Amino acid sequence: MSVGNNEPQDTDNGEAADVLFNQSLEKGIAVLRAFSAQRRTMTLPEVAQATSITKSSAQRMIYTLEKLGFVRKHPRTKRYQLTPHVMQIGFNYLAADTLIDVANPFLSELTNVTGETTNLTEPDGNEMVYVARFVCMKFVPIHMPIGSRIPMYCTASGRAYLSALPEPDARTLLEASERVAHTQHTTTDLEKIEALLLQARRNGYASNREELFIGDMTVAAPVLDSERRPVASVHVVAPTSRWTFADAQQRLAPAVIDCARGISNSIRTLS
Repeated sequence: MSVGNNEPQDTDNGEAADVLFNQSLEKGIAVLRAFSAQRRTMTLPEVAQATSITKSSAQRMIYTLEKLGFVRKHPRTKRYQLTPHVMQIGFNYLAADTLIDVANPFLSELTNVTGETTNLTEPDGNEMVYVARFVCMKFVPIHMPIGSRIPMYCTASGRAYLSALPEPDARTLLEASERVAHTQHTTTDLEKIEALLLQARRNGYASNREELFIGDMTVAAPVLDSERRPVASVHVVAPTSRWTFADAQQRLAPAVIDCARGISNSIRTLS
């Protein structure tokens, strides 16, 4: 029987959602995401190739994004690149994220206590994204600016987050990860990673020993919301030039756990 309107009806197979899906918006976002450190500038054919869309579609997307101020074309090379206007979207997220406001004083104190760089990361898919960072005055071998992304499976912050999830959920994220060896120390075996997560659940913190970058160790603890679900991770950087793995675990882990607990308790009062 007709329902007498043109609104999409809910179905079990998600067809209603597909009716609402805007493919032009998807293509426009794909173009913005195609620019990276490896593709700082692109020609129109390169944009089409990078996004797997037709040249005519790429032309429409680029033209619109240029009119909106998100990309610009070099007058001599005719190559396109992003403009600072793109950063407004990311900054709006950071400005609206109350977790960052709550966490900043705790991260600052953690840096003062440990003398090392501290970070807050939030999950996105099977990656963690840097959303807050307090840099120490000492040399830090790896620079990770706000917005940087790291895989969950081989990082302390990712493992801390995974350790606070129900085990089936954590395994689903791990199975969806392309577990490549970034260094000779990277753990990629699923069972071995799950054993590390079990240890992290018992200890209250996770660690990473040069698995993503040589010379870089980190210790992390999960941040939990009012329903005890993980929403972020706090981690402190322990360069191998200043720390042994044993010292980092013994001296940094308690401070990281206290910092994550303080943030967790504070966000619960806001719920």
